[in-house]
Amino acid sequence: MQHKFFDKVVKAVFLVVALGYFGISSADDAGATMDPNGNVASFTGYALVTCTDDGNGPADHLVASIQDTSPPQDNLLVNLQIIKGNLANSTTDPVSGDGKYSPEARVHGGEGVYQLLVNKTGEGARSFLVSYHCQTNDTPPIHTGTTIVVRQFE
Repeated sequence: MQHKFFDKVVKAVFLVVALGYFGISSADDAGATMDPNGNVASFTGYALVTCTDDGNGPADHLVASIQDTSPPQDNLLVNLQIIKGNLANSTTDPVSGDGKYSPEARVHGGEGVYQLLVNKTGEGARSFLVSYHCQTNDTPPIHTGTTIVVRQFE
């Protein structure tokens, strides 16, 4: 009985720490470990990213990529999806632990709230970083107001 209680307490503490880390990371980068016990294949992180005009011009799109910072493991990858209204795009880090981000996913949804999801392809703990930026339609794009709020991490 004590072991189950201890296990639940450890999970709860980790979740609070992970959510805090994800939520207070630098303005355009966030990271955590999905499924630290490695037994929830359907583990999903869900956040809302809001793009606004912070004086640099109106936001045109959200661009994001994901990096799996865990050691390589066969058939276990991290994915990222961006959704706004009826628009969506996704990307996968094809090589875990190589220090490189996935190709960028981009959704041209203008200003407002975008859904950002991270998940993995199977059982196993995965540490990751997400880079996300709201940008204008200029060439080159200019960074605009970008805020994130984590809604789910389980």
